[in-house]
Amino acid sequence: MSDITPRWTGRNSDKDVLRRSVWSALESTGAAVGDAWYRIPDFLGAAAAASQLVLAPGWQDARVVKCNPDAAQAPLRLAALRAGKRVYTPVPELVADHPYLCLDPEDLAARGVDLADVAFSDGACRLGRRCTFAEVEPIDFFVVGCVAVTAAGGRTGKGAGFADLELGIFNHYGLVGSTTPLATTVHDLQVVPDCEVVMEAHDAPLDLIATPTRLIATATTLPRPGPIDWRHIRPDQFAAIPFLSDLKAALTGSTG
Repeated sequence: MSDITPRWTGRNSDKDVLRRSVWSALESTGAAVGDAWYRIPDFLGAAAAASQLVLAPGWQDARVVKCNPDAAQAPLRLAALRAGKRVYTPVPELVADHPYLCLDPEDLAARGVDLADVAFSDGACRLGRRCTFAEVEPIDFFVVGCVAVTAAGGRTGKGAGFADLELGIFNHYGLVGSTTPLATTVHDLQVVPDCEVVMEAHDAPLDLIATPTRLIATATTLPRPGPIDWRHIRPDQFAAIPFLSDLKAALTGSTG
């Protein structure tokens, strides 16, 4: 088990129990790549899972992909770039004053950058173009990192709420819609029974789940949240994410 302080535990005890179970299973079976605990876990077969997802409806026609910055989704970001898609990826944990990075394969090629050099977050931070939420283009395919998922579209992340926060802000700007595919790649051990995932009002369900062995079209009937509900943003999120208070003031005229 990792010795990292679990910053986001205690917000929902059922979700905490599920996350620990999944992290433990990945660790004990040797399916994890590196330390699985208190993060979006990297896993053996991540590239195979990416290969499954690129076969999904909506991927081939997608011009702009949003993808989380975690190592497990690096093969998917690379596949998107090699297919000529622009990729928007957040700075890890949104902790910079420029929360997003644009990875444009044409721009990278013109600068002589090998696409593999920006597949992981360190290279993306060094070589990607910095941008704000308002500068992001309309998104055709939205990828999030998950700790646990269900075949019915349920999902839980590491507990920080970054994915739901991003989706709410993009909804506000009209950059995603009700039909924008929401997808993830996970290990098969991360797919759990429907009853094990608690979905709260701010949790966005998945349309597509890719594992190393299969592609799941969830046909979810779970509701997708709309624009960001500031009542659900916690004080520690405002404290940890530098631009968040300014963004709230810009969008609502209030910092309270």
